[in-house]
Amino acid sequence: MNRNALKGFAVDIGGTKTAVARIEQGKIVEHLVTPTDGDADLEGHLQSFAQQLGRVGYRSGELLGVAVTGRVTRSGKWSAVNSGTLRAIEGVPLGAVLKARFGEACCCNDAAAAAYSEAMFGAGEDCPIFVYVTVSTGVGGGLVVDGKLIESSRGLAGHLGFVTGPGANLICGSGRRGTVESIAAGRAIAAAAEDAGHPDFDARKVFEAARSGSHWADEIIDRSSQAIASLCADTAATLDPDCIAIGGGIGLADGYLSRVRAHLANEPELFRVPLLPAVLGSDGPLLGALALAVTRRHQ
Repeated sequence: MNRNALKGFAVDIGGTKTAVARIEQGKIVEHLVTPTDGDADLEGHLQSFAQQLGRVGYRSGELLGVAVTGRVTRSGKWSAVNSGTLRAIEGVPLGAVLKARFGEACCCNDAAAAAYSEAMFGAGEDCPIFVYVTVSTGVGGGLVVDGKLIESSRGLAGHLGFVTGPGANLICGSGRRGTVESIAAGRAIAAAAEDAGHPDFDARKVFEAARSGSHWADEIIDRSSQAIASLCADTAATLDPDCIAIGGGIGLADGYLSRVRAHLANEPELFRVPLLPAVLGSDGPLLGALALAVTRRHQ
């Protein structure tokens, strides 16, 4: 896909913020971010981002890609997965409503959209089998093989944070116990800080404390990075990717990828898949959502 030919609009609905963008020649030329209403139903989310789309120049019928946190089935039904983030979203017909209201529009998971953009335009351009892992508020991902995003009927493909991880025994938002997300994600890091006697520390403050030499904070960050390294080794065993790109606010935090690489080096050589930093940042889901809309238009 030629990035310079990418033109249209995109939306990224996350657990805490919603972004809309106008994209021309593969670049975001207008960008608005508003808080996500965790109690909004489908209609509430649609009204909110439709208003913002109008502010960046969207007109009915123009190409639109929508990326959302959570699970999106092949038929376009959307479930939040983590009920603590989007409390009114469970099996809602996002795809059908988008097409009825906006015309030429498609929807996908936000990490899958980021994976697709990284595969097409970013860290995975030279990787026939490419895996993207985002370590942020949660842990997610996406799989792209020979330029095709791997999608599944139930929308679970790529939710890599829901595999089990070393040292994990808590239940994450998916309802599964002992997952990588339950020990590696931003929410998990903040919860571990509270258990260590620091209830006012979010993930950012834990990283700051670790950089300042606090042993308790360093241990929490190290457990997170070890779980991600284990996830990468497990991914090597199941998919044998050419590379894995690590993204997200935690995944790209100073020194985090180095920790993951150090833990992965303790695995047998066969499982030491090359790790790269994601390069598109918060633009990834927006570019990927629109790129997927272009791809699906021609299918």
